[in-house]
Formats: sequence, C-alpha cells, structure tokens
Amino acid sequence: MALLRFAVTLDDGDKLNVAAIAAELDRLSGRTLGDSLHFFRRTSSQLCAAIDGQQQNSEAILEHFCEQIDEPRLRLAFAAAVGIARSNRAPPAARPKRNHDLFRGLPARRTASL
Repeated sequence: MALLRFAVTLDDGDKLNVAAIAAELDRLSGRTLGDSLHFFRRTSSQLCAAIDGQQQNSEAILEHFCEQIDEPRLRLAFAAAVGIARSNRAPPAARPKRNHDLFRGLPARRTASL
C-alpha cells in the first residue's frame, strides 16, 4: 500500500515511508544492517526508482512487480498508478437476446381500477 501511495503522489515523504517500512521488514526478518541481504530495502528502492523513471528498464520492473500482486483490485490500482496498460479483464459476455415471443398466448394483464 505504501508503494501504491508513492506511485500516486510521487512525494518524497511517501518514498521515505516506503524505505522505513522496508527497513522494518528487513529488521523483523532477522537481517541486520551488516547483512548483504537487504531484500525489502533493495526491492523497495528499485521499485521507487522505477516509479520515478530513474531505472533504465523501469517498465519491465514495474510490470514484473505488478504481475506478482495477488489481489486483482490492488494489481489494477497499482497498474493504473504507474501507467501500465492492463487488459486482464475478460471480454463482456454477450447478453442473450430477449425473446419477444415469451409471453405470446397469455392473457393480457388487467389493470386495477380504483
């Protein structure tokens, strides 16, 4: 959600919030500052740079991240926020034609008189 917010606002404060959350996730996962594996911080900084357009392959990075989002509404929101055209929706099903002869042969409805 923090990445989505940053993608919408492009505000430095939101970018710092993403970095803080990533650092906390790395800390909670048992990784320390001295570790060479800073998965959440590294991934978040790559995504933020891609959102800012600072990465050479920004579109590929964002599309790959978007594909990994399991929640369809969140995926569509993120794709819209970063400008990825998504066509994951199924084409609308053809509506069955209305049968105008459905009520043929039935007596006409009487209107109630007051």
